[in-house]
Amino acid sequence: MRRGFLLFTAVALFSLGQAQQQTLTIYSGRGQGLVEPLVRQFQAETGIRVNVRYGTDAQILAALQEEGSRSPADLFWANTAGALGAASERGLFVRLGEAITRIPVGFVPASRQWVPLTVRLRAVAYNPARVKPEDLPKSILDLPKLTQYKGRIGWTPTYSSFQDMIAAMVVQFGEARTRQWLAEMKALEPKAYASNPAMMEAIRSGEIDLGSSNHYYMLRFVRAGQQIGTYYFADGDVGNLALVTGAGILKTSKNPATANRFLLWLLSPKGQQYFASEVTEYPVLKGIVLNPNLLPLEQAVNKGPKVDFEKLPLDTALKLLREAGLL
Repeated sequence: MRRGFLLFTAVALFSLGQAQQQTLTIYSGRGQGLVEPLVRQFQAETGIRVNVRYGTDAQILAALQEEGSRSPADLFWANTAGALGAASERGLFVRLGEAITRIPVGFVPASRQWVPLTVRLRAVAYNPARVKPEDLPKSILDLPKLTQYKGRIGWTPTYSSFQDMIAAMVVQFGEARTRQWLAEMKALEPKAYASNPAMMEAIRSGEIDLGSSNHYYMLRFVRAGQQIGTYYFADGDVGNLALVTGAGILKTSKNPATANRFLLWLLSPKGQQYFASEVTEYPVLKGIVLNPNLLPLEQAVNKGPKVDFEKLPLDTALKLLREAGLL
């Protein structure tokens, strides 16, 4: 009887361990509407149950810091490289193996603690009926000179990609010049939006005339038959910053092998084609069919400055935005 009980207990514990290994907890700075279909597809194909906590990158970082070693998270899937760099600097990630880091065509950080998944470009969205692209400046630094658009410019200070751009401005121009630019922009009385789709709709409806955004938001409206233009500053300008999304496996992970499997799945042709076709982002895998309205990847990358993504001073950018009363 005792032997049977011990055998039953061993089987139960093994089954519990197997069940735990087949559960993945993701903290995602990426929007639910963008990535939930991928999560569901991964679950359907693998049978692995995935729990996702959604929030902004800043909210996720704050949660991970508060939870510490008690965090249930296996993986941090971030919307920006600035957040990934901050997580790496705080020692939250494990080092990834070569089987993962050798896949992307570029943007892999020297630390190998996270892996890029997609690339986006910053650009200016504008209403072609009200704005001529030849009247726009060659640098984002000169955007405050467009006094004719006072009260008709939009921006998204609470959005993580905008915050990464501010961090890149700090790297390029220094904290004082970036603070000055924010003050000059505020003098134009721009309208703040909680999301890029809301700002795109405001441009489409004529509420505002232009605003800095990520390239794929404009393409989505164009694909829907809306008249929204895309303008890039001169090559190398921080207003065209190439930004990466990515993910890393957390040291708190109870299921690192399962987290590793999820990353490999996102870097597979199927996962990368989803990003290119459905989200209109640039893949980091060769051989993916791009939206015909996208620039070739090499040309897109050259639009922005060369940036060490792990050294973007996100905390400084957030401080400047708070000082300006934008957060």
